Amino acid sequence: MRKKHITSLAFLGLMIASCNEVKQPVTEQQTEQKPLTSFVNPFIGTGGHGHTYPGAAVPFGQLQVSPVNGISGWDWCSGYHHSDSLVIGFGHLSLSGTGIGDLNDILLMPVNKEYDLSQLSTGKEDQYPKAALDFRNQVPYKSRYSHQNEKAEPGYYQVFLEDPEVNVELTADQYVGVHKYTFQKGDMQSVILNLGFAINWDNPTEMSIRQSDQKLDGQNVGNIITGYRFSTGWAKNQKVFFAIKFSKPIKKIELHQNEKQISSGQFFFDETTNEELEVRVALSSVSEDDALDNLDLNDNRSFAEIRQKAHDTWEKHLSSIEIETSVDSLKTIFYTALYHAQVAPVTFSDKSGKFRQQNDEIYTAKDFTAYSTLSLWDTFRAENPLITLLQPKVSSDIINSMLAYSDVIQKLPVWTLYGNETDCMTGYHSIPVIVEAYLKGVRSFDAEKAYQMMKKTMMGDERGLKFYKQYGYIPYDKWDESVTITLEYAYDDWCVAQMAKALGKTDDYEFFMKRSEAYKHLFDPATGFMRGKSASGKWREPFDPKHSNHREATDYTEGNAWQHSWFVPHNPSGLINAFGGNEPFVAHLEKLFTESSEITGDNVSADITGLIGQYAHGNEPSHHIAYLFNKAGMPHRTQYWVNEILKTQYNTTPNGLAGNEDCGQMSAWYVWSSIGLYPMNPASGEYEIGRPLFPKAKINLPNGKTFTIIAENVSAENMYIQSATLNGQLFEGFTISDETLKKGGELKFVMGAKPKR
Repeated sequence: MRKKHITSLAFLGLMIASCNEVKQPVTEQQTEQKPLTSFVNPFIGTGGHGHTYPGAAVPFGQLQVSPVNGISGWDWCSGYHHSDSLVIGFGHLSLSGTGIGDLNDILLMPVNKEYDLSQLSTGKEDQYPKAALDFRNQVPYKSRYSHQNEKAEPGYYQVFLEDPEVNVELTADQYVGVHKYTFQKGDMQSVILNLGFAINWDNPTEMSIRQSDQKLDGQNVGNIITGYRFSTGWAKNQKVFFAIKFSKPIKKIELHQNEKQISSGQFFFDETTNEELEVRVALSSVSEDDALDNLDLNDNRSFAEIRQKAHDTWEKHLSSIEIETSVDSLKTIFYTALYHAQVAPVTFSDKSGKFRQQNDEIYTAKDFTAYSTLSLWDTFRAENPLITLLQPKVSSDIINSMLAYSDVIQKLPVWTLYGNETDCMTGYHSIPVIVEAYLKGVRSFDAEKAYQMMKKTMMGDERGLKFYKQYGYIPYDKWDESVTITLEYAYDDWCVAQMAKALGKTDDYEFFMKRSEAYKHLFDPATGFMRGKSASGKWREPFDPKHSNHREATDYTEGNAWQHSWFVPHNPSGLINAFGGNEPFVAHLEKLFTESSEITGDNVSADITGLIGQYAHGNEPSHHIAYLFNKAGMPHRTQYWVNEILKTQYNTTPNGLAGNEDCGQMSAWYVWSSIGLYPMNPASGEYEIGRPLFPKAKINLPNGKTFTIIAENVSAENMYIQSATLNGQLFEGFTISDETLKKGGELKFVMGAKPKR
């Protein structure tokens, strides 16, 4: 009887939620078209190895409020995986699609009974677990849930928790996460705050919870708690301060001490007034007072109003590119990709502009927002160029953030997480991000300071640079991942050279241009691959281009020779010449896509996914490769293989991404490629032309102009460009400049089913 009643209530709750959908202002356009947010499915990428989260966030916001399953492992790097059916709480910092897990801090869970919290575990492991580790047997208040009673849309998430019988709704603003819990009538209303739980590398070191003595209008406020959680892990010095405001006074508090630290607490509220409890959460890297400032106690907006604002903000960001197609599934993939491309990086500075550096210095951002979660090895390729095009202010703020971090670490960042340098991945790809933006007109940063830091970084001795300078390449017997790092440093050098040229530094330009030819040392014309070479100049033997060894005793980062030998985006003609011309180059490039997909080795990198032959779309080093056919005079092969990737590596299911989302890069590739363009060499200022997927794509530029791409007769079969015009004039060639695009206009393609050479 009780169970039947619960099911009815749950259904009624969902019906009410449905009736309370975000209402859109009625306009002439919207009577004909659905809002773009309706095409976004945040569950795409939450299955497979996508590592995305379904929770609520606004574009580039400070908080990402999302469910946490409670498993530590690779496929739970965001805290959530679609294969799961248990939840232990809702966290406020989430990573979108990374290959390492951290964060999920400040975990809240609504419950309807009192619990003994002494058995809670931190989930600490000494090393990153290769297999999933389930710590939920130490969490007494976990709950089951069903995907049938779960919903996500931009800025909003909802789930019905079956065990406490609570409906949970989440939304967010730039600095605040908001929860709304609807309990069963007459049930105890309680919330647990767990600071001790940690996933993967994260390990809490110091924790505190206290009821705030904050006053409002001279009166004590009995519904606010503050505290902090310090931890070490991927981010070595992570200090998260929080302020939490409940919509009802706290009538009882039970705090649990663990090793003289308050690691968790349970809070109880009056259940006789109504069934709803609202919880507002703000964070800060600086202090509890700054978290309270971010919370803004005078903010009297309702949950519905905050949700509406989140929706409207997303609608505005998504409308930066308007596509037309009769295929709704393509709209879903596209707008979900455009959504995922704008959840990271995340705001790190507070409303005051203050943020914490990794050495504990408090820095104040002046005239910019500081951003963190800078997955630069991934995002320099397509994500950052997309931000530069659509959100140039965010681009300049990212650069100012990197320069601020460089004041402490005395080099440019590699991978910044919560203000900490992780030195994760290879190369120094903050360099192409800065140069790409500068050469495309983003100037709201100190260009001279940026240049000097680029030069200092690339002239250092860290991370294999000592050997790169000594030998002209990195010998495999001196440094792991030597081939990948050499190729990436060569590209970084080329980018430094372009900045030197723009600033009139001729000697530096010539020096770094010469060094950018380092790839030539590692190209083996006998095999057609970039190969590991010793300090004495001998190739590594035996050689198997399909062999992968993950991150240790290997010449390639998360891949093999097939996938990494093509990374010379700054000089494709030089790479083609090394092969002996277009014909042998194209033959070898075609073989990449048609070779068997076998990967050999005993410790194969899990990142090698999304295979088409040996091409691995699930990891970023492959992302530019299909566009190399353009450079060898075979654009129809670029069109063919881009079409194949668009068709096979993305779909509308939770498994809809071929590999880790990596903070927007996997999705940014789709956004660019589906409209027919791609920044193969981001700092070149040019976009390669590929295979447009939509009859029409309109880019609404920040300067008020529009650039429209028309693909006449386009269809699944009509994938080949027959002819093109730009603003009505014959257009030849297969690149278009950023400068041309930003002037606005129309690029029109006529498509057909057969290649036109």
